[in-house]
Amino acid sequence: MRVGIVGVGWFGFQPEVVDYSFREMMFKAAQRAYEDAGGLDPRGEVDAFVSCQEDFWEGIAISDEFAPDPVGGAMKPVYTVAGDGLQCVGQAYMMIRSGLFDVVVVESHGKPSDVETLNEIMFAATDPISIRPLALENVHALAALEARAYMAKYNVAEEHLEAVVEKAHKAGVKNHRAVFASPGRSRSATPVVAEPLREADIAKFVDAAVVVVLASERVARRYNDTPVWVDGVWWSTEISTLEFHDWAFPFTQGRRLTGLIHRLNRRPLQEVDFAEVDNRYSFKELQHIEALRLAPRGMAKDLLADGAFCPGGRLPVNLSGGALAEGVPFEVHGLARLSYAVGVMRGDIKAEVDKAETTVVHSWRGVPTTTSTVAVLRI
Repeated sequence: MRVGIVGVGWFGFQPEVVDYSFREMMFKAAQRAYEDAGGLDPRGEVDAFVSCQEDFWEGIAISDEFAPDPVGGAMKPVYTVAGDGLQCVGQAYMMIRSGLFDVVVVESHGKPSDVETLNEIMFAATDPISIRPLALENVHALAALEARAYMAKYNVAEEHLEAVVEKAHKAGVKNHRAVFASPGRSRSATPVVAEPLREADIAKFVDAAVVVVLASERVARRYNDTPVWVDGVWWSTEISTLEFHDWAFPFTQGRRLTGLIHRLNRRPLQEVDFAEVDNRYSFKELQHIEALRLAPRGMAKDLLADGAFCPGGRLPVNLSGGALAEGVPFEVHGLARLSYAVGVMRGDIKAEVDKAETTVVHSWRGVPTTTSTVAVLRI
């Protein structure tokens, strides 16, 4: 049984959404998703809801209690996953494939602007024995260690990071959600945050909510004439103890992504038309491209230099500009990548890509879980 995406709605993607609470943001995104799904009635036509959120970010214990009402799920099954929104898509995918559900709604939201001590909160989630006692000045120092190890091992230079940043901002100009897109911005002119990472290498945070409606093949075309089919989902999570961490090529990014490779007949580079991957740090875009087998390990920088990953290239990556242009909305990040990819595949978003029939969508949750999730979409 195939599983299709039949509705997508989003709200926010601003550095600070002042006039709406996170619950109102969820409601707005849900309204738009249900309208996109042909006016779906959540009370009568949705079998279950899945919410991806984390108490850690909310500052509220058992924050999932706020999920049912804004999305129309009161008195209905509502499941919560403490993870990225793309993981929720994986849960919904399995629920529908089980044959027990026909329509499942996925929701994720994030309001970083409400968090006053973000650096401290992120450190509070790290390993209490090996990392937290270091009392580093900023959490980006951990990413800087990875960046330096990766760059040294695979001969990645500063100009390659410059190229990633430049590509992201140029692409973001055509994405009306990309509030941070600033073409012509010089990476080298921005201050160093944690060597070798500069300010331009690090995505800023943004407030957003995204709701996605998934349906079984049996009922999908009731809601949308052009469903985008979820062909497979896979995720993995690394242990938080960084002594066992491969700094040059982390476990969750280099692990054999069995589901993805199977779905793409072991030829992802040849079969994928475009990709949306995590680039909350510029060097991570290159790492993730290689981990997804979209380039041989250590070769992403060379393909980037040849223009392969640029709009109009052989395999465009992050036509949206990714997180560097859109921002990181906490656990919504995976759904942000997914919603943009769906828009391109349905033709709602005009993008410089020769074909848009098969895409790979990827999210990375960052420190400390470093969970990676990937979905293969087809039309």
